[in-house]
This record gives sequence, structure tokens and C-alpha cells, in this order.
Amino acid sequence: MKFMKYITLILISIFSININAQEMSLHDFTVTDINGDEFDLSQLKGKKVLVVNTASECGLTPQYEVLEELFQEYGGDDFVIIGFPANNFGGQEPGSDEEIKSFCQKNYGVSFPMMSKISVKGDDKHPLYQFLTMKAKNGVEDAEVSWNFQKFLIDENGNYVAMVPPQESPASETIINWITSN
Repeated sequence: MKFMKYITLILISIFSININAQEMSLHDFTVTDINGDEFDLSQLKGKKVLVVNTASECGLTPQYEVLEELFQEYGGDDFVIIGFPANNFGGQEPGSDEEIKSFCQKNYGVSFPMMSKISVKGDDKHPLYQFLTMKAKNGVEDAEVSWNFQKFLIDENGNYVAMVPPQESPASETIINWITSN
């Protein structure tokens, strides 16, 4: 009998942990945009969101062009891209927010929302990226950021859907199918 009580308590604990992890969403976070203003991610309720960590001096930097094309084609009431510059890999994003903003506009015409530079890895990892990379917080999977331009798919309710590796194009079949699915 004690054994059954013990198993029941363990199952209740596990169930509670999973419920708590799934209660957290993208919409729980406020970040700083590239202009230094607060950006409450709850304003994105009802939109699919592609979150990507970016860098200006990376071999994958030309993905900015593809991201902008994707945003021009699908962005609006149902979809948005949010870029988070990060200097975690090889010092490939050394600039200030103003320098990053200028670089993105001048070289790629970036019009999708860009946020202030953050850390996406390590001891100083931004709380948003803790949510994105930890199953205990996103309820889906552990997905440590492996390089610049790693992409995270977030549904209309702010729930984590999946991670897309850095080398995969933002215009991949996986991402396009996700954007266009109901």
C-alpha cells in the first residue's frame, strides 16, 4: 500500500512539472529592442514567431537576406521574425546595437524587428533563451544554441514548436510549411 502511495506521489509530481513547463510561453517575456525600448512579446499573441540569433561577421550572415525575403512574403498579422544579435560564437557580433542596426539596414534592408544584443549561451544566457533551449522551461525539448542563425518556431499562443539548425535556410521546406500551415 505504501508503495502505491509513493508511485502515485511520483506520478503527480511528474505531471505537475510537465504542466508548469508548458504554462511558460514566449508571451511571458519582455525584451529590449535594438533602439533601447522595451518590447513586450505578449503583443505577438496570435502570430507565429520565428526567433533567430544573428551575427554580422559570420559565414551564415547572408541568411539575413533570406530572412528579410521571408518576412516580406509572409510577415504581417499572422507571422513575424525576431532577430537577437549575439556575440557568443567566435566574437562574430562585436558591434554596438547602433552598429548592428546600421549594418542590417544598409546591407540587407532588414525591416523585421531586431532586438538588443544578448547572450544565447553560457552562464549569462538571457531568460528568453533559457526558455527556448531548456525542455524544463519550454516543455518540448532541450535545444542548446550551437551557432549563429539557429531558428526557433513559436506558435500563435507563444508555445515552443521546434528548433531549426543554423545551417538550414530560413526558406527551407520545414519553415515554409510551418508558416503556411493552419
